[in-house]
Amino acid sequence: MTLEEATTKVQKLTEYNAGKFGDKVNFQFDEGIIHLDDSISPALIINEQKEAPCTLKMSIENFGKMMEGDLNPMMAFMGGKMKIDGDKGVAMKLASLF
Repeated sequence: MTLEEATTKVQKLTEYNAGKFGDKVNFQFDEGIIHLDDSISPALIINEQKEAPCTLKMSIENFGKMMEGDLNPMMAFMGGKMKIDGDKGVAMKLASLF
């Protein structure tokens, strides 16, 4: 999965679940950043680091597995495949999108 493909998947997921998350988060990969701001309508999804209460750090490969439903976000965190910097409550709300 490329950063562009991951960004497109986040865009589609957010459109389908508009306003359900209602917060801001950064996804940080070696390949780059995806910033999701679902606190506004329409949601903002860009490939820039912006202020957010939570940053999720993982490989883009594991992110793809989470997006496809092949990796549970909680198991990814518990297994060290995903690190959470900042507000873990925001990360828990994000799980509702997956």
